[in-house]
Amino acid sequence: MTQSASVPRHVAIIMDGNGRWATARGLPRLEGHRVGLEKAGDAVLDFAAAGVSYITLFSFSTENWKRPKEEVAGILRLLAEALERTVKDLNSQNIAIRHLGSLGRLAPPLRHRIKEVIEKTMGNSGAVASFAFDYGGRAEIIQATRKLMKSSLTPDEVDEETFAKYLYSAGIPDVDLLIRTGGEMRLSNFLLWQASYAELYFTDTLWPDFSGADIEKALTEYARRQRRFGGL
Repeated sequence: MTQSASVPRHVAIIMDGNGRWATARGLPRLEGHRVGLEKAGDAVLDFAAAGVSYITLFSFSTENWKRPKEEVAGILRLLAEALERTVKDLNSQNIAIRHLGSLGRLAPPLRHRIKEVIEKTMGNSGAVASFAFDYGGRAEIIQATRKLMKSSLTPDEVDEETFAKYLYSAGIPDVDLLIRTGGEMRLSNFLLWQASYAELYFTDTLWPDFSGADIEKALTEYARRQRRFGGL
């Protein structure tokens, strides 16, 4: 896949606003999450069509377990239901699927299904869609540090490139463009290492309303930015 310098190689998205979208329409919050999951697959396809090679979606954070048990259970049920449809759509477009985060707190059937999905699409050579589920940036850095401490490497052998190999995102380039929907302006513990030099794009649009036109606006804004990485 050829890539224009004006197109980000890696786009990461904090998909915020599902619950507010549903509440504004007099619907249960879970309906917002259902529509949001459908939008996630569409967004991956749209970004891939625009020439983006890596798309990472913040689906569920380590902090989201604090939400009401009924809502968490509903989100997990929706995830299981959406897997088949999403995998079919993305696999048909030669897109590889990855998971960033922990699977330890998921029920065994869902955990095994996610692993099957990753293995099934591993050989695809198109864009890479990573779903950050039960993910936290600080937790990721801690687990990478623990792995390093158990390795045979000496302190002098550890540099940024080496450390990155121990992250969930090993093999995925740093984020070029980080988008957050829903009007909030914070990172919320998302890809803290990988987004160190990312261009940030915030929009008031709630995630279920985030359309192809919104994607075009974000990419157009990115193309206007001058990235210096600390230089002149």
